[in-house]
Amino acid sequence: MDIAVATRPVQPDDRLLFRRLWRRLSPDTVYRRFHAPLHGLPPEAVERLVTVDHDLREAVVGLVGGEVVGVARYDRSPADPATAEFAIVVEDAWQGVGLGRQLLVELVDLAADRGVRRLTATVQQDNDRVIGLIRRLLPGSVFTPDLDVFTVASPLRRASSPVLTATHR
Repeated sequence: MDIAVATRPVQPDDRLLFRRLWRRLSPDTVYRRFHAPLHGLPPEAVERLVTVDHDLREAVVGLVGGEVVGVARYDRSPADPATAEFAIVVEDAWQGVGLGRQLLVELVDLAADRGVRRLTATVQQDNDRVIGLIRRLLPGSVFTPDLDVFTVASPLRRASSPVLTATHR
């Protein structure tokens, strides 16, 4: 079935939606996003995740039925505002249907509009979905092995048009 996924910038009143999203993430998804087996999301972490200035820090959420089902974010480097680290998480039930692509495309476009010219990320070497997503949307990315992760550096070019509808399994 095709279900429209609305996207928008994160808002401070998304706190409850982030806490509910957290409960729907599998331990594997949490580990892949945070690189640690976190068992809870402390209130200060939720506050940091929903507090953005839409310039130096940005986050875009995917919504279905009023629930956040995915988030893509960037944080610009204080030492080099033309560089930003990005991260993405998609609820398990929505993985593999194009939502991560849609969120990352929107985030890349926002970053480019604001002068970001290089994106970085840390990705586990066996995270084939995210590695594939980066290779498709951020051509020219360099993957440098560092223990069990890749440090990724991507020259920023605008991504292609976002996917507006995802098929949910």
